[in-house]
Amino acid sequence: MTEMKKEEITKYIVISSDKVLPADAAMKIYESEFPVKVKETCFGLIVTGTKEDVVAVVEKIRELDKNHIFIKDRGFPAGDERRCRASRGGGPRPGFHFMREEVEMLPAIGAALDEMEADESMKEKQKEKRKLKVSELEEIIEAELSR
Repeated sequence: MTEMKKEEITKYIVISSDKVLPADAAMKIYESEFPVKVKETCFGLIVTGTKEDVVAVVEKIRELDKNHIFIKDRGFPAGDERRCRASRGGGPRPGFHFMREEVEMLPAIGAALDEMEADESMKEKQKEKRKLKVSELEEIIEAELSR
């Protein structure tokens, strides 16, 4: 019987974080000792390996800053001749300009996710009925007026 090759996938890990740099994420992957290939890029990382390993690595990296690290599927592994600039004679790789446009939107998306998460915790706090102290009311008013 022939041994079946495990399915290999490639994912982008796009980092739009003030807390985590692509080098930090790459080091976390190297420390995890998962048998995946990692390539650092200007926007984050490209990770290639078996489906189970890549999914596990991606989950570990997202834990570092879940609202500011984004994952995207990629059709080709890093260095694939069909996409590699070296074998195509230079210039931007196909899809680079679109990726650049997507990356520019990510800080706003991350901020919105942070705000949504904060609103959910505020809603949970609001469920508790209690009397509002005058000092708290003054703080709320001052915060609103200073916007």
